[in-house]
Amino acid sequence: MAAVALLAVLPAPPVRAAAAPVDLDALFVGAHPDDEAFSLSTLGQWNEDHRVRTGVVTVTRGEGGGNAVGPEEGPALGLLREAEERTAVAKAGVREVFNLDDVDFYYTVSAPLTDQVWGGDTLEKVVRVVRQTRPEVLLTMDPAPTPGNHGNHQQAARLAVEAFYAAADPKAFPEQLTREGLRPFAPARLLLGGGRGTSQTGPDCASTFRPANPAQNVYGVWGGRASRSAGRTWAAVERDAQRSYASQGWAVFPDVPADPAQLGCDFFTQVDSRVPFPEPGSAAASAPTAILDGALTRASGSVPTGTLLSLRTSAFDVRPGTAFTVTVGATAPPREALGRSSVALRLPAGWLVSGSGGLGRLAAGRGGSATFTVTPPQDAAAGRVRVAATLTTEHGRGYTDRQVEVSPAVRGGQQWLPQVAQYEKWTSEVGVPQLRGLVTPVLTLPSGGSRQVGVVVTNVSDSPRSGTVRIALPDGFTADRVEAPYRDLAAGAATTVPFTVTNSDPSLKTSNQGGDYAYTITVDGAVTGRPALELVPAASIPQAAAAPHVDGAEGDGEYAGPAVDVSRLWEGTACSSAADCSGTAKLAWHDDTLYALVQVKDDVLGTRLAASDCKRHWRTDSVELALDPRGTSENTSTTFKAAVLPVTAEGPACALRDADNHQGPATGMRVASKVTDGGYAVEVAIPMEILPGAVDPAHLGLNILVYDSDTQDKTGQTRIGWSTWGGVQGDPYRWGVATLPGYRPPADRPTTPPEAVIPSTALSSLDSPQSLEQAARLGLPLAGGPAAKPSESGRVVSATGGQGGVKVTLHANAGGEAHLFVRDASGTAGSRVVPVPGRGSTTVTVPLTRALAADPVVVAGWRAPGGGTAASQVRVR
Repeated sequence: MAAVALLAVLPAPPVRAAAAPVDLDALFVGAHPDDEAFSLSTLGQWNEDHRVRTGVVTVTRGEGGGNAVGPEEGPALGLLREAEERTAVAKAGVREVFNLDDVDFYYTVSAPLTDQVWGGDTLEKVVRVVRQTRPEVLLTMDPAPTPGNHGNHQQAARLAVEAFYAAADPKAFPEQLTREGLRPFAPARLLLGGGRGTSQTGPDCASTFRPANPAQNVYGVWGGRASRSAGRTWAAVERDAQRSYASQGWAVFPDVPADPAQLGCDFFTQVDSRVPFPEPGSAAASAPTAILDGALTRASGSVPTGTLLSLRTSAFDVRPGTAFTVTVGATAPPREALGRSSVALRLPAGWLVSGSGGLGRLAAGRGGSATFTVTPPQDAAAGRVRVAATLTTEHGRGYTDRQVEVSPAVRGGQQWLPQVAQYEKWTSEVGVPQLRGLVTPVLTLPSGGSRQVGVVVTNVSDSPRSGTVRIALPDGFTADRVEAPYRDLAAGAATTVPFTVTNSDPSLKTSNQGGDYAYTITVDGAVTGRPALELVPAASIPQAAAAPHVDGAEGDGEYAGPAVDVSRLWEGTACSSAADCSGTAKLAWHDDTLYALVQVKDDVLGTRLAASDCKRHWRTDSVELALDPRGTSENTSTTFKAAVLPVTAEGPACALRDADNHQGPATGMRVASKVTDGGYAVEVAIPMEILPGAVDPAHLGLNILVYDSDTQDKTGQTRIGWSTWGGVQGDPYRWGVATLPGYRPPADRPTTPPEAVIPSTALSSLDSPQSLEQAARLGLPLAGGPAAKPSESGRVVSATGGQGGVKVTLHANAGGEAHLFVRDASGTAGSRVVPVPGRGSTTVTVPLTRALAADPVVVAGWRAPGGGTAASQVRVR
């Protein structure tokens, strides 16, 4: 055991304060390593052409994901994935990766569940990183619960949007200013990755983009441009970077097209801007610098960089014939005057405007504003429009705009799904109404079944209203009524008008085969909504005369009901034939147990994993059964999901619960399988007492999914199943619906699910030598947390190599904990965690696991008793 010497008699030199904050130009906020991977072509171009320094915030290290390259899981997998991310982003010239150490858990499409798991301090950490790094451009992901969008991605994007405003607000997290010495910082532009719309490939991909919402500003950066340093297209460089994520199975990604004309753009949708930006349709708006202009670069003829330009409207919802106000503000850069300046509005044809746009002479650092009154015409069409302003100065021009939505006095829309309702509420609370309405309202109902559909009627006028709501359903659907009144609805109030809708033609294709069934809502004769109904498959599960024998085969009379088809593609490569991948399933119930027999055709078996590695089933061939006892779950934390691997390295099948109410061994569930030359069968018995709540025999949420792998590299290629949409494994509302005629759960069985078991172990940045090296280089604390107070800080001051170990001396101003790593050109050669009892010098020996290679150093992380952190580094002598 290495010796520890406490040399308290020696005076400890003062611990240096943290260095000045690093100055980044752009910052990407994502949830996992690899979330930035489809923006690296853009980041690389910006870095090579304009020396744009970009950093990446990664909320988690992806410990909950799969691993196609080894047995690592949990924190060990997080360390691996961090290394992959740093390798990947470096190909785009990105050096700084800020891990926030939040826990990564199973795949979910629920932002509310993600927020619950991550906790309330994640926004504080993102704001701290923004204030520390001071990026002019903030990039992130899609915050909306669009179908299949990972809930972690949604939440990371919402945190970035909130941080755009909070980082500039001195009232937000004021202790960062008063105790930590940070300053408020206002990023200039905020954008989401991706764009809803269509475009051509080739060099005109940016200029030919047509947004689904014509009032949105979407910018594209073409990946077909050649990198001077790499000698290849930036799309090819990006693909090389993506292949760094080998643990996620990305090493096998194919080459991008060699013909640049077949390459498209990275698209980004602007949420907000505090500076002028290129006018839509202009050449500057299609240039690779379009996102940088006004914040970091200056387009020809535009105002100087550093000019602020804003436009605010008194209302987002505006009504035909009703006036609202528009205020435009401009401020000259701190060291450059704009001279005589004015603003003018640009409005849709027929809109009226009054007011003077004169701003006077704007000296350096001085601002002015102008207020206009705008009135839409009485016949203004409903929908989103731009309200734009141009700034004219003695030193160039500027442009800005903002969306408003023309709405009738009373509007009606189909009730939202819970996740979507929560998102819409969030857009209101944060003040980003331009992000609302990104998700088409949909509700599911079982094939041949009925459900209540609520139409939410909102009075956006300034006086009470009464009127009529109508729904016009497509063929194959009926309602208990097509028209209903609303009465005495107060200004600003909302009410729900219910309709009972039935799928009257069960022969209609379910929506995963035939698409959504759109219909129209009108209020007082005006069309106010075009939502959709989604048919999900339905099945009746019969009672078995006797309990089926769980042996992987169908015995006489065991499964009396018809087989359901589980061959519909939902993700990945389509099956080349029925022999490649297809399947059927039969179900039955007896006493208090549910039985299922799944027959799968599969001509090539994937990797035979060890039984001890029976987890993350999507890496090989498997069958997943998903049950939502009441059929009402918002996310899978209140469901039962179990996956069965039909064969293991040892032979027999294995089963594990994943991404549900209680993950881990599938205790209580019986499993059997039979493997043949042309496929396999999986049979299970699930006691309904192990489900998270009593089954509603009239509405059991059910899905059966098959994962197909034809390789031996722990990657899957195809996913098929019964009720199938992208991301459906995390979307209980899109599962099929089963009935169990004659079944009654025990009277004392609770209907409320127990508290969910959620993975809670994440790698600490103190245990990541790469994070420590970055923190030491930048002079910043770890994981978006506060810096250790100088009175509680500690650092490594010397390191000397010896036989089998490195002697390390630390100086501390108080007791704490030191995390020490001996690093060299080949990686980590030794590590140790050392408790330091008090002020003074501490000398310890860090044992080596191998001989030192070139350029050895000791990097140290410090955890102070008050919770702050610090990092330091010295060379090994």
